[in-house]
Amino acid sequence: MKPKFYITTPIYYVNGAPHIGHAYTTIACDVMARFKRLDGFDVFFLTGTDEHGQKVEQAAAAAGMSPQAFTDGTSELFKAMTQRVGISNDDFIRTTEDRHKRACAELWKRLVDRGEIYLGGYEGWYAVRDEAFYDEGELATRPDGTKVAPSGAPVEWVVEPSYFFRLSAWQDRLLAFYDANPDFILPATRRNEVTSFVKSGLRDLSVSRTSFKWGIPVPGDPDHVMYVWLDALANYITAAGFPDEADPKWDFWPADVHMVGKDILRFHAVYWPAFLLAAGIAAPRRVFAHGWWTVAGEKMSKSLGNVLDPQELADTYGLDSLRYFLLREVPFGNDGTFSRKALVSRLNVELANDLGNLAQRSLSLIARNCDGRLPDSGPRTQDDAIMVRLADVLLDDVRALMDRQAFGDALEEIWRVIRAANAYIDRQAPWALRKTDPVRMAHVLRVLADVIRTVATLLQPFMPEKCGAMLDQLGVGADARDFAALAVPLADGIVLPAPQGVFPRFVEEAE
Repeated sequence: MKPKFYITTPIYYVNGAPHIGHAYTTIACDVMARFKRLDGFDVFFLTGTDEHGQKVEQAAAAAGMSPQAFTDGTSELFKAMTQRVGISNDDFIRTTEDRHKRACAELWKRLVDRGEIYLGGYEGWYAVRDEAFYDEGELATRPDGTKVAPSGAPVEWVVEPSYFFRLSAWQDRLLAFYDANPDFILPATRRNEVTSFVKSGLRDLSVSRTSFKWGIPVPGDPDHVMYVWLDALANYITAAGFPDEADPKWDFWPADVHMVGKDILRFHAVYWPAFLLAAGIAAPRRVFAHGWWTVAGEKMSKSLGNVLDPQELADTYGLDSLRYFLLREVPFGNDGTFSRKALVSRLNVELANDLGNLAQRSLSLIARNCDGRLPDSGPRTQDDAIMVRLADVLLDDVRALMDRQAFGDALEEIWRVIRAANAYIDRQAPWALRKTDPVRMAHVLRVLADVIRTVATLLQPFMPEKCGAMLDQLGVGADARDFAALAVPLADGIVLPAPQGVFPRFVEEAE
């Protein structure tokens, strides 16, 4: 029976169209899901849209639409984005679905039955843009006297009846949970931020609103709708079949990785485990908070006109090139500045020159000098053995890094082997061996073919189309492309298709 692996994107808020930040998170999850499938796991990969709350109600009103019609349209944009950037998700959840309303109602009832929710009144600062409550000490004051949240969002003073979750009672238990699960929050810098926040003191959390109606009604008290974050976070268990714990998908819970942007870490690493543990449900195994992409050092925003459209970038530079760049350019977890110049450089230097040229040179030499057939393996020199060993241990090295979502480091390990293979082909010079020792030439080319096979197999999660094309050219069948298949050598003498360049250089139109 295959081991299970459950990974989620955050569900995306539908008050605007998707941009490169949404694509970044989703591609990272897709790479992780594809890697695990190739590594023999039964994978469940979830994405979707967050459709309730005051912000959506206001955006719908501004558009002259009902909230449901507004969210129907915007949710479709996110579905289209997942298709455009090659996402292999197993489910797409919407918080307006009946299955989700049932799950939220059951979660609420369990929290009430356990004494974790009580009725009171809320008086304090609320940011509609963030759908978040803030303490006075968290706010900044602008020169004009207005108060803003840490995110820069304006806040308003709210006074209304509210149900509260006893978050204060979970302070010590959360800290103990973090200590017992040191990899629950990654990267480590984010873990330190969260533990510091919790140690500073937790107050009970308002978990219902009465001043608007676009939300899931509180069971037994329809004057209240659930706080949008309690509703939104529950999507992860809804998709796993909750509350039907006999559903086969429930075997995937707890989730292995919730991938989120650093701006919503508090909700996922403080509120969410507290809600779950309070309801008697296991907490997820990890929350990984990645950084933001900026443009010229500024966070993307519609008002600045610097929002990057993932579809335009994929159309211009190629989808696989974009996927590669996003996870290669910046250590995953850090902020990064998006630059088209840097993208083109990665595309031309690493994809076209390093990998593309290695494959094209090797396969062209096989086509011309070995009757287009994969050469036999032969006796190995010390140089051959070192090269083969680098490829043989690559899966274990990459797996360890992927299991910590260190995508950039994993790619660097693969590129270390690619660079070594380019140095090996230059040292061995099979084009010269063709005249002096054609048998040795064939053995060198076989080493190169085997190395390229390993590299292309491990790069499939990042660049599925391009690496699939490389494996086609190596004669690797569609049923022999998972990681376990690397243990089985390719058959000697198989006929290879005519080689074709997979990674052409990108030439700017201005050039």
